[in-house]
Amino acid sequence: MQLSVLGAGAWGTALAISASGRHPTVLWARDAAQAEAMRLQRCNPRYLARADFPAALEVTDDFDAAVAHAQGGLLIVATPMSGLAPVLRALPPGPRAPGLYWLCKGFQEGTGLLGHEVAQQVWPGGRVGVLSGPSFAQEVAAGQPTALVAASSDPALREQAVAALHSDNLRIYTSDDPIGVEVGGAVKNVMAIATGLADGLQLGFNARAALITRGLAEMVRLGVALGARADTFMGLSGLGDLVLTATGDLSRNRTVGLLLARGQPLAQIVAELGHVAEGVLSAPTVLQRAQTLGVEMPITAAVVAVLEGRATPRDGVEQLMGRGPRAER
Repeated sequence: MQLSVLGAGAWGTALAISASGRHPTVLWARDAAQAEAMRLQRCNPRYLARADFPAALEVTDDFDAAVAHAQGGLLIVATPMSGLAPVLRALPPGPRAPGLYWLCKGFQEGTGLLGHEVAQQVWPGGRVGVLSGPSFAQEVAAGQPTALVAASSDPALREQAVAALHSDNLRIYTSDDPIGVEVGGAVKNVMAIATGLADGLQLGFNARAALITRGLAEMVRLGVALGARADTFMGLSGLGDLVLTATGDLSRNRTVGLLLARGQPLAQIVAELGHVAEGVLSAPTVLQRAQTLGVEMPITAAVVAVLEGRATPRDGVEQLMGRGPRAER
């Protein structure tokens, strides 16, 4: 099977490294200079400098060539959420294109759309799905054990993801609930900022556990309101990804919360991070969509208030702790 990964950030590069051990794989970089540097150095010096490229991994900045390589195989979009629609618009019409998965996690800024809703609008008729789960790029590139979930309403496409990506070190589960998998991937980033805030304020492990647990409850409420199944959030793309992103030292979104709690301005944090922290972009959109549906998400609201400068990190925590008692459900 032939694969093309569209997007040469850390996660796209890591998955391309993993896939190229079993299949002819092309990694597409939008920037010609970045592509040339990767070809010469046989690594991604900007995002994953310590992960050497297998000999079978080809790098290109030719979008059409990358898409053509995957004909009859699988395309994987590894851009941030903001790049999903432009990539889909550049593809041939759905019935003539390969099956496609995206890795991006979040709601589209401005519209509030999830990935499958974006695809329905700009690439109708395509065979699409979402690949998600607890996965730090550095560990996948190093071949450390990882489990992901491939979610699609198309059974054949789900099995294609298994055939393409399942290996000794990368286990691929399948799901027919792409909405739930997408909501989990989007909301966990917001909750990771919240736990970073709490850890940065040194509020203790009890507070972290409470935030993760109540954050999961918010995730489930929003997901069910959008048409997902509640049990999906007990899996890899819900609880699994939430625990990893909220507690792992490699988490960019948790790092944002930690640095905000230490008094650094958000603009400086984002500029120095060097990678996209999707939770910063997704949080206001998550809250907006929840409010439209009448879904209560107090942790998300507190994170948005801090990100927008309307509350300090400690104000946000006090806002949550000041809420009245209620039944847990």
